[in-house]
Amino acid sequence: MSRPRPSSRDLVLGRIRAAVAGAPGTPEPERTYLRQHVPDDPAALVDLLHENLADYRAVVHRTDPAGLPGLVARLLAGHGAASVVVPPGLPQEWLSEVPREIELRPDQGELTARQLDATDAVVTGCAVAVAETGTLVLDAGPAQGRRALTLVPDVHLCVVRVPDQVVASVPLALPRLDPRRPLTWISGPSATSDIELDRVEGVHGPRRLDVLLLGAG
Repeated sequence: MSRPRPSSRDLVLGRIRAAVAGAPGTPEPERTYLRQHVPDDPAALVDLLHENLADYRAVVHRTDPAGLPGLVARLLAGHGAASVVVPPGLPQEWLSEVPREIELRPDQGELTARQLDATDAVVTGCAVAVAETGTLVLDAGPAQGRRALTLVPDVHLCVVRVPDQVVASVPLALPRLDPRRPLTWISGPSATSDIELDRVEGVHGPRRLDVLLLGAG
């Protein structure tokens, strides 16, 4: 019985391994750069995150746990959403006040791209938020779901627990993340200006991004 032919990927990687065999180890890089540019004050970091998210044309809301379900319901209704996809680990109380006429579509990985495209909105949590850049990072955790959930529906409601999930800078965010997980970095609604510098939103993801900063009270 003949052995299966190696794939092109295996051939290329094999050549790379052979070429570097016996080479000295790579020294650790010197990280002498400034790791953050703002004071490490939790309230100030949340304010800076709010400011930079809004600068990227995200709509930012602040609430506490008691007000979150009502806010989610009002935002979905305000966007005219008739359906919303629900990641498998999203806290159920976040959706407890969503009107019955809005269909909840739980996802365990079985919703197709066509079904997601026919879904109006998605509600997720996040892994970490970067104040200096106004960036949300998703890592496909239980409250976020797989990456497709936040790339296909037109509206994304993202809940950020503040101040616990807020860091000042990208260098401070990276140690909180597992590079083996699928990381999605979001700075505002999806937008491009590739054609004649005209800004077009919704090309690579949601056209509307609402960020709900969830504080203790």
